[in-house]
Amino acid sequence: MIEAEKADLDSAMTVARMCRLLGVDRRRFYEWRARTVAGPTPRQRRVAELVAQIRASHTASDGTYGAPRIHADLRYAGVAVSRKTVAKLMRAEGITGISPRTWHPPTSVQGADPFPVPDLVERQFDQGDRDRAWFSDITYLHTGEGWAYLCAVRDGNTRRVLGRTVGDSLHADLVEDALRQAVALRGDLPRKVIFHADRGTQAVFNRSSQQLLLRVSVV
Repeated sequence: MIEAEKADLDSAMTVARMCRLLGVDRRRFYEWRARTVAGPTPRQRRVAELVAQIRASHTASDGTYGAPRIHADLRYAGVAVSRKTVAKLMRAEGITGISPRTWHPPTSVQGADPFPVPDLVERQFDQGDRDRAWFSDITYLHTGEGWAYLCAVRDGNTRRVLGRTVGDSLHADLVEDALRQAVALRGDLPRKVIFHADRGTQAVFNRSSQQLLLRVSVV
């Protein structure tokens, strides 16, 4: 505003008076004016050039590249810049890439009915005594030969692992073998035990499997 008013030859306002009325330090005004006349500094020109190159690389990737790939593009083109600088400029300009989710194998395969049986423990995993409720779950392990699946059966009260099996596929046998180990470890059970698993089809045993579960209620 001061610069525009100063350029008006018919204006009777002096720079000193305008600065006083607007609460602007006159020295700061002249410093700003000198910088404006001089134009962008070398650093500002460098930043503007880098931003333009970053935008070009981002556009060429259909908006998918993030800082690591754009940095690789710039380095391949002979531009000397660090990845941190690229990431900082992208954040300042609101340029973002698309990071695909890391794929992990599913461990729960839902059946036709996702709620085949009621939850007898009602999320209370510790039933107050050992061998009242057992729990199982399946997790995945990445090995040099592919994915492996680990099923463990644990007592809800003592938290001890009673059975565990590892397989290369998700089948009911994986859960059945772990449960068989738990039954063999505990021996004669004083009461019927609730076996609580996730909603996957691996824990839905067939009729022959029930011979294993004479004293275990599967939930």
